[in-house]
Amino acid sequence: MSYDVSQLRKFVTPEIIFGAGSRKTVANYASTFGARKVLLVSDPGVQAAGWVVDVEQSLMEQGIEYVLFTQVSANPRTEEVMHGAEVYRAAGCNVIVAIGGGSPIDCAKAIGIAVAHDRHILEFEGVDTIRAPIPPLICIPTTAGTSADVSQFVIISDQQEKVKFSIISKAVVPDVSLIDPETTSTMDTFLSACTGIDAMVHAIEAFVSTGSGPMTDAHALEAMRLLNGNLVQMIQNPQDIALREQIMLGSLQAGLAFSNAILGAVHAMSHSLGGFLDLPHGLCNAILVEHVVAFNFDAAPERFKVIANTLGIDTRGMTTPQVRQRLVQHLIDLKQAMGFHQGLRMHGVNTSDLRTLSLHAMDDPCILTNPRESSLQDVEVVYAEAL
Repeated sequence: MSYDVSQLRKFVTPEIIFGAGSRKTVANYASTFGARKVLLVSDPGVQAAGWVVDVEQSLMEQGIEYVLFTQVSANPRTEEVMHGAEVYRAAGCNVIVAIGGGSPIDCAKAIGIAVAHDRHILEFEGVDTIRAPIPPLICIPTTAGTSADVSQFVIISDQQEKVKFSIISKAVVPDVSLIDPETTSTMDTFLSACTGIDAMVHAIEAFVSTGSGPMTDAHALEAMRLLNGNLVQMIQNPQDIALREQIMLGSLQAGLAFSNAILGAVHAMSHSLGGFLDLPHGLCNAILVEHVVAFNFDAAPERFKVIANTLGIDTRGMTTPQVRQRLVQHLIDLKQAMGFHQGLRMHGVNTSDLRTLSLHAMDDPCILTNPRESSLQDVEVVYAEAL
């Protein structure tokens, strides 16, 4: 009996513990992995917010030794990864715990890859390049958006080349993710907005991705519903823990969707942009989202109609172009209500940069699952529209 490989779907996920206070159980999970010494990866902002102390306390209470590594930039860099790998080896660690947003978590994953192979992180760019299992990894996200804590993605910045590169492998799906909405209460408004729009784009791109399937669809649609219904209110009421919980849940659902369905042109172009200008990833997504949706719409009109309905647009009696126009407008209204008003020019992008940006975007694995096949020229045109 023959079968069509393109129709097969896999679904990978860490063990997930969701709920307020779950961060304080970290030592229980570290000890089940036989932790002798933990490399605790974070960044200065998360440390200043007071979340690292909770992890340290939990480890100390169970007598688990640890070494703290916080030299992680907002877009983690290759040299930081290699430095972290040195610290891991020198201290004799055997488990990694990451607490923070996407940056410390991606850095922690990359440190795991580097120590497992004893090679430079740049050698692992691309899909399924990892040949040895990484050390046990426990993640505690402190932002609601990147979903690095449940995904099979690692995004690292190569400052030499001014690019971000992706490593995609189920070997980097964390073993345990402790998802604690309380940790997001110290995010400032801008970070809340950036990570929130990132989660929304994850859900939209996963739903129209050529790698989507029934399991990812269910998570993507629920994520859109939760995020659309709560994002603006959460930005306006940052201390409301119930709203934070809904956004954290939406972000988690979006993460489960995109980690398995992969993404599309927004992320390919956003990674290129973020590497080029060292801008916040969510901001890049916000600038590009409606332009890519408009570009992709005709390649998957029925799917985009479902997205429109999920976002509360009543599409009954509308023609396909009307649905497209209403969906694009809804996304513009949503991002503006969250404080995103600028185009690429405001952030220093010139027309002369578009070819370079487009070349890097075409090299990003996310472009492969975009619903509309994209040429270099297509990508350049969409960037130009976002100026």
